[in-house]
Amino acid sequence: MSTTQPAPAARRKDPARPERIARAAIAVVAERGVDKLTHRAVAAEAGVPLGSTTYYFASLDDLLASALRQAAADDVAHLRRWAEGLADNGDLAAALTDLVLHYLGPARSQTAVEHELYVAALHKPALRRVSQEWDSAMAELFSAHTDAATGRALTAVICGLLMQGIVRESVPSRDEIEMIFRRVLSGPAES
Repeated sequence: MSTTQPAPAARRKDPARPERIARAAIAVVAERGVDKLTHRAVAAEAGVPLGSTTYYFASLDDLLASALRQAAADDVAHLRRWAEGLADNGDLAAALTDLVLHYLGPARSQTAVEHELYVAALHKPALRRVSQEWDSAMAELFSAHTDAATGRALTAVICGLLMQGIVRESVPSRDEIEMIFRRVLSGPAES
C-alpha cells in the first residue's frame, strides 16, 4: 500500500484576475476616493484573496496605475466607438458636444472617478506616464478628424470641460459647449 499522496491539483489559471482587480480598484476609488484605497478593500471588492492583489500589484501605486490604465483603456475604447459614428455626422462640433454631455450626464460618476485617478498623478509620479499616454491617445484620435495641433487642443478643451463640469453644480449648457468647440475648430476669431 503506497503512502504517497497525489500531487495537489494545480491552481486554476485566472487570466482575467489582474483586470478584475484593476476594475475593483476603480470601484473602490469611486466609493471611497484615492486616499482610502487599500489592498484589502480592493480584494474584497474583486472577490479575491488579499494575496492576489499584492501578488499582481506590489504597491498601492502599482494598483492605482493599473486602475488608471484600465480606466484610460475603457475610455479610449469608448472614444473609438464614438469616432466610428462621425462619418454619419458631418458636424464635429455638435458630435463633440454630445460626447461631453454624455460624460457629464449618464456617465458622470465614471467621469468623476476617471478624473480622480488622472489627477492623482499630481502627487504620485508612478501615474504620470499613464496619464500622459491617455492624453496622447485622445489627441491622436481627435487628430484623425482634424490635424495634430487641433487634436491636442480638443483634448485639452474636453478635459477642461469635463473637470469643470464634474465640480460644478450645474452642467454647462449645450450652446455654451458647442460654441467652445466651434471656436476651437474654426481657429481664432478675427479682430
